[in-house]
Amino acid sequence: MISKKVGIVESIKSSDDNLEDIRVNVSGQIQRAYNYPKMTGKVAVGDEVILNTTAVELSLGTGGYHFVISNLKNMESDLDSAGHIMKLRYTPYQIVVDSVEDHESKYHDVINNFESLDNLPVVVGTLHSMLTPFVASYKRNNPDKKIAYIMTDGAALPLYLSMNVKNLKQKGLIDSTITIGNAFGGDYECINIYTGLITAKEIAKADVVFVSMGPGIAGTGTKYGFTGIEQGQILDAVKKLGGNPIAIPRISFADKRDRHQGISHHSITVFDKIVNVDVNIPITIYESQKLNKIKEQLKENKLDEKHNIIFVENNKCKEDLEYFGLKVKSMGRNYDEDSEFFDSASSAAYYLMEVCHD
Repeated sequence: MISKKVGIVESIKSSDDNLEDIRVNVSGQIQRAYNYPKMTGKVAVGDEVILNTTAVELSLGTGGYHFVISNLKNMESDLDSAGHIMKLRYTPYQIVVDSVEDHESKYHDVINNFESLDNLPVVVGTLHSMLTPFVASYKRNNPDKKIAYIMTDGAALPLYLSMNVKNLKQKGLIDSTITIGNAFGGDYECINIYTGLITAKEIAKADVVFVSMGPGIAGTGTKYGFTGIEQGQILDAVKKLGGNPIAIPRISFADKRDRHQGISHHSITVFDKIVNVDVNIPITIYESQKLNKIKEQLKENKLDEKHNIIFVENNKCKEDLEYFGLKVKSMGRNYDEDSEFFDSASSAAYYLMEVCHD
């Protein structure tokens, strides 16, 4: 189930308290690896490290890097975290976090006394790459509004791996981060999506919430076998807690796979078979041929009967990204190569501005 190799640290390309991008010599070959200092301690050039090389050997896109399991030159560490809630439970890497729900947390009573999200808008995506275009469009037009990002455990578990989040936080475009389930590393740690949403409203005081998994997504080409299926369960939770659920559809005309043309089969499955409530689905108004395909898919699957479909005029996504000096990429494609995908996330922001804000 796991492949391990010993490597020697050759160089450190970047390093902070959360993530180190390093190059290691493995059997005479220089290869890339990531190290999480909070889990395994910092590394230095010349250190001998044990690496998890499984994903690279399988040539996987998701999780396709070496990761440091242990630094043989820095084997011991002391516990320096508060709290009693464990994440990555019952694995050799289980960690303790200061969860907001914990009895000793200063937020315990806030969580316990919660009543309603009071129609707080919650935008739910499926891929991590939807985050940046949404944030760019929303913050450019609402610089004083607060965005909370909830990262699920559907893909990468450490928030530290996301260069998108790091960049957006540094630019002041995300105001707070929340990690739920077995994901960890957010400004606030939560046990599940419900307390994550409560935290966004009651503790982070967010004006809008964006929810998606971290970097990486697993798919199998089957109807139900993809991690983005969590979108449906999250939308249900938003409605259950009294929030306003907004779903970003996965749309592309650049993907060569027929099942991802127009509205992806992933989104159709979620909106048709998984989510149990009616949600708001903003659709960008594209040129007629593309828009007609999308409308046909909506009608064929009766999504226009089950949900509130809103057609949004939006040609500003690229401009919004450039305004903040942001670059985007998804499935190896940048904005110019797959504009409809990124426009879909941006249009959720423009929908919010038209409907949900004064």
